[in-house]
Formats: sequence, structure tokens, C-alpha cells
Amino acid sequence: MTERKQDTVTIIDNSTGREMTLPVVTPVHGPRAFDIRGLYREMGLLSYDPGFMSTASCRSSITFIDGNQGILLYRGYPVEVLAEKSTYLEVAYLLLYGELPTAEELESFKDRIVHHSMIHESVKTFFSGFHHDAHPMAILVGVVGSLSAFYHDSADPHDPVERDLTAHRLIGKIITIAGASYKHSIGEPFVYPNNALSYCGNLLNMLFSVPAEPYQVDPVAERALDMLFILHADHEQNASTSTVRLAGSSDANPYAAVTAGIASLWGPAHGGANEKVLNMLEEIGDESNIQKFIDRAKDRNDPFRLMGFGHRVYKTHDPRAKIIREMCHEVLEKLGHAGDPLFDLALRLEEIALRDEYFLERNLYPNVDFYSGLIYRALGIPTQMFTVMFAIARTVGWLAHWLEMMSEPEHRISRPRQVYVGAERREYVPLEARR
Repeated sequence: MTERKQDTVTIIDNSTGREMTLPVVTPVHGPRAFDIRGLYREMGLLSYDPGFMSTASCRSSITFIDGNQGILLYRGYPVEVLAEKSTYLEVAYLLLYGELPTAEELESFKDRIVHHSMIHESVKTFFSGFHHDAHPMAILVGVVGSLSAFYHDSADPHDPVERDLTAHRLIGKIITIAGASYKHSIGEPFVYPNNALSYCGNLLNMLFSVPAEPYQVDPVAERALDMLFILHADHEQNASTSTVRLAGSSDANPYAAVTAGIASLWGPAHGGANEKVLNMLEEIGDESNIQKFIDRAKDRNDPFRLMGFGHRVYKTHDPRAKIIREMCHEVLEKLGHAGDPLFDLALRLEEIALRDEYFLERNLYPNVDFYSGLIYRALGIPTQMFTVMFAIARTVGWLAHWLEMMSEPEHRISRPRQVYVGAERREYVPLEARR
């Protein structure tokens, strides 16, 4: 049992009568935590927490989430305010360095990112080794990982200057690699980055321009993509961020650590939610089928769920959903996709679900994934690229956490423990004697 005091928690082992007082860590926001680092050493006990649902793995000053109140803060700023008033690179600077940049700092930061958007010509040869229909995420994992072979001489995780250089390189090059991954998958020539364009304008140009004709970046598409990247830039200690921290804790090459994060994000339970929304809409097929699928979602015996409604973390409105909803409607209207049957179906589903008491009582509101897939589709980005876009946005969050971890005095290699439930100690039986 536990006995709470003002600034400590006392653990009592009823089986032995031993007790230990643990200090309480009080955060700026969120629940308190008690420091169990001495628990095994002093008491011979481990904490058991599958999925780390009640475990704080680190101290962090980057992002705060209050799922009950629908709050998401980047360095103390509400994400919806940043999405409305800032640019992605401005938010990237904030996440990396803790403060919004001045105009001079932002311009210098942009220059550094642009400078690193080119990839080594030899990197391009990696793409030819992938099958023509390889998934873009598979290519992204392979090529980002290969960067560790090109910049091994300046990736010392203990050198603050080299840490910054690595972060700038990755933020700059990830869009070029993503664009090349897409071009490879459709058999079109790679497009080099254009330093005269914005970060998201550059990405759109590398995705959609071809040598045979001029390409003009649509400002609506550019702003929509920039806003999506802001909303997806970080989300506290999620699976992929924790993976980057875990891999990086061994002082692994930072490109390898970020590659581990990309691989984790690729899992459909993490980065594929917006793709599932579109798959669900295609399964519904027609407005006349909406009520049938809503009834299925209410049926406890039916495994069907409405994708893009509710959120594991947010128990009320997803704070990102309101602003992305407005952008979604603007994109559909201005880019001329409002008549697309799938978009009409999505908007009708949203309308019907938000009038249904079942969803309202359970706070199952549309989340950021419901709208982001629709926006990507309206921008002409194919479904298989959705998770790649997520990886681009989240790269800065991964790097912010990696930078924070590597500069932390308490930094040490992560080594989770386990509760062993296997066989007891056994005597070895020679092969000829086994039955």
C-alpha cells in the first residue's frame, strides 16, 4: 500500500514489513510523480506498468498535454494559436530552442535549413536499389538511416555544435528525401530543392513539379501543409518519440535514432490513423450507408469503429481539430474539391455523428486525423504518402527531444526491466536423451 505525504510517498511492502520514502516530483502542469529510482536498490522491488501508461520516463520542458481539458502546449504556447499565427519553421525553432525566434533569428534559421536541403549525389543511388513499388515509408527508413554513413564525422551527440548541425541537416533533408521517395514510387525524375521557396512550398515543388512544364505552388496548399506540420510537430512521449529517446540514449548515431522513430511511426497503430479514415470512408461508400455504419459503431459486438473520432489521449475535443477543420473546409472550397463524393461523404458523416447523443456523451468528436487525411487528399498527396508527411512534421519533435535528452545531466542509457514469467531453472538434457 502507499501512504501519501505532502512531498513524499511511502512504500510499504506488506510481505516483509520494509518501507521506503520516495520523493515526489512536482511538475509545472500535470500529475505529480514519485521518484522510484532507488526502489529496486533499497527494496528489491520493480514497478510493473505494461505500455508505460503510468510511468514518466523523463523530465521534459517541450510539450504538455492535458487530455481531460483538451490542451496541447508547445513550450507553453497553445498549439492552435501557433497554427494560426506562426509558420512551421518558426515553431520548429521554438521546439528546438525553447523560445519563439526574433525576425533576425528566424531568418538565420531558415537560411541554415535551406542550406542543408540538398542531399549528397551518392545518396540518390540508394533509391535505385528499391523496387519500383516500394512503400515510400520503407524508402524513407532506408535513406534517412544511410545519412549516418555520410555525416559520421560530425554527429557527436556530446558536442552541442554538432548536435545543432545534425538537427538542421535532418530538418532540411527530410523533405528532399520524402520528395525523392515519392518520385521513385511513380517513376518520375527527382526534383532538386529550390532555395527560393518556403519549406512547404519546396516540398510541394519536389512532389509535383516535372521538368516538362512549369509548376506554380498554390498558396492555399502551401499554407494548409504548413499548418498540418505545426499540428503534428510534437505530441509528448508518444511511441515514436520514446523510440528516438531510447535509441539515442545509447549514444547511437542521431540519424540512426531518428530512423528508429520513423520505423515506429510507420506502425498502423501510430502514424496511419488518417489513412484509416479514408479507407473507412471508401468502405461506407455512399451517404445512404452512413446511418448503418454509425449503428455498427454503437454495437459492442461489432468490431467496426468510426476512424478519426475520439482520441486515446484527449477525452474531450482534440485542440488541433477545430483549426484543422476550418482549414479543411477552406482547402476543399478553394481547390475545387468540394464536389468530390468522398469529401461530401466525410462532411455528412461529421454532421450526423455530431448530432448523435451516443458520440456526444462519450466525447467522440472528430480529431486531427479525420481532417488531415482529407486535406492531404485534396492537395493531391496519395494515401501511401500520408505517414511520410507525418514523419516530416514530427522530425523536429524527435530532434527537440533528442537534443533535450543529450543535454540532460541525468542522461543515461535506457534499460527497462521486466517481470519474468518463464520456466524455472532447468537441467540441460543432451540431444540423444530428449523425449
